[in-house]
Amino acid sequence: MGSRKRGGGGVAMAVAMLLAAAAAAAASASRPSSSLEGFQPLSKIAVHKATVDLHGSAFVSATPVLLGEQGEDTEWVTVKYGWENPSADDWIAVFSPADFISGSCPNPSRYPDEPLLCTAPIKYQFANYSANYVYWGKGSIRFQLINQRYDFSFALFTGGLENPKLVAVSEAISFKNPKAPVYPRLAQGKSYDEMTVTWTSGYDISEAYPFVEWGMVVAGAGDSAAAPTRTAAGTLTFNRGSMCGEPARTVGWRDPGFIHTAFLRDLWPNKEYYYKIGHELSDGSIVWGKQYTFRAPPFPGQNSLQRIIIFGDMGKAERDGSNEFANYQPGSLNTTDRLVEDLDNYDIVFHIGDLPYANGYISQWDQFTAQVAPITAKKPYMIASGNHERDWPNTGGFFDVKDSGGECGVPAETMYYYPAENRANFWYKVDYGMFRFCIADSEHDWREGTDQYRFIEHCLSTVDRKHQPWLIFAAHRVLGYSSNWWYADQGSFEEPEGRESLQRLWQRHRVDVAFFGHVHNYERTCPMYQSQCVSGERRRYSGTMNGTIFVVAGGGGSHLSDYTSAIPKWSVFRDQDFGFVKLTAFNHSSLLFEYKKSSDGKVYDSFTVERDYRDVLSCVHDSCFPTTLAS
Repeated sequence: MGSRKRGGGGVAMAVAMLLAAAAAAAASASRPSSSLEGFQPLSKIAVHKATVDLHGSAFVSATPVLLGEQGEDTEWVTVKYGWENPSADDWIAVFSPADFISGSCPNPSRYPDEPLLCTAPIKYQFANYSANYVYWGKGSIRFQLINQRYDFSFALFTGGLENPKLVAVSEAISFKNPKAPVYPRLAQGKSYDEMTVTWTSGYDISEAYPFVEWGMVVAGAGDSAAAPTRTAAGTLTFNRGSMCGEPARTVGWRDPGFIHTAFLRDLWPNKEYYYKIGHELSDGSIVWGKQYTFRAPPFPGQNSLQRIIIFGDMGKAERDGSNEFANYQPGSLNTTDRLVEDLDNYDIVFHIGDLPYANGYISQWDQFTAQVAPITAKKPYMIASGNHERDWPNTGGFFDVKDSGGECGVPAETMYYYPAENRANFWYKVDYGMFRFCIADSEHDWREGTDQYRFIEHCLSTVDRKHQPWLIFAAHRVLGYSSNWWYADQGSFEEPEGRESLQRLWQRHRVDVAFFGHVHNYERTCPMYQSQCVSGERRRYSGTMNGTIFVVAGGGGSHLSDYTSAIPKWSVFRDQDFGFVKLTAFNHSSLLFEYKKSSDGKVYDSFTVERDYRDVLSCVHDSCFPTTLAS
């Protein structure tokens, strides 16, 4: 209670200290032109132009003041507000930490006058979201808050998003333990018998020691074993200086807390395990997270039912309707909810790039990890790098654009584990039973002669197809085929130089399906090689596969993309809607492919593959190895 009171008093004191400066400050010049790509809603707020003019009639209050009393990491808060001059462009902002206007801003020299506010809110909503606000001059909104390591305050602004004027601010509220360990994220390690657990907390290693307590679930013994194991976790973080540009280095910056990862090794294939994240404090007491279970991956080549989910470009959304995401990532919650409902019917998830679309607003990474936590706490969640995670000029990427908002890959590379040899290079392989996945990084050069090309060639060439018959390639940008309008307008139906270096590798090593995101829709091609269909079949493939099927699965939740009006001959099925793909391997000879819509979870496109090992070995165009006439 004392710390919350000090937090609220700190806000009021900081406001008072700034009033004189605010009154004397000249009106800020127009916002410097921003080259930030995308439409991240927080980027619409001209934070640097904010002024402070607390009004006697204005008020903001929030209840409850203490959150998470029973260990919850998500809570609903009611915010009441009002003043005597309401307008349709008034808005309520949620700030965390609560004291959001004390101290000087980093790099103020780029603005004509030093800004009074240095940080963007973590979310916002227009005041007239509450019925009759403009008429009555008061309103009420419910916000959903997640535990993000600091306290919160709520502010009433007038003047719209372009010329915000702060007229009232609430006292601070807080979770009971803001530092609590939250949002565990499973990922398969570098071998089949290793599972990694990553989570976020407010505890540095000097304050508390992070670990995972885990064990095999024993039949008849509930969700625990008699003798659990404790495995220590490593701790990472990043700072403002790790960011490559704005807004990540400026108004978008928020302390990410501490990221912990533990490696659970020597797992038995397909066995169920329980685990619980914890931190041991200096006095010997332990702060526990919630307990979950997961199933260990199958042995490479193991003949058992194996079910895979694949999609890209999901983004995040707010269940309280804040941040005006309606036209930005409208399908995100549908996809998340569908996968949560269906948890018992798949085994591992591949999210192939463009995760939260934070675009330099670091608070949104916490929001995303909280949204997908019901999935990631129970299923391995493997990610790929997208343009909105990595791209920033002059930082070693292949594309010299500003799509990451200055993040240049750092949050994604730190907050999620993936079994890459170098975490800055987002390419890796996953052996999951009868599947081999080769995950490429489309934001780094993949062309012949590069390190990534050599990785792709090695990944495709080293799989034993008699035991792992299903070979899958995946990357974020479309390195294969898409009839998206901008690719069609370029005449290539791909990223520049996308498939030119790779198609011979896909063909020689007989890749079954290549998945891509980036384009926000769904599309499936016929089996292809060199821009030609090599099979007239559309739904039931059997025997020798003469080419690779290319799939765009970028309808995870972000605003949808348009196709070209003319449908190419190789395009078998297109759907401009939100959805995801499910692969089911029944055995070494039978594979089922399904495309499901996020709105209802029903199947709208599918095909099957039936074949034997000899069909994989059979010679097709550009896949034949040299032979000799010698007997």
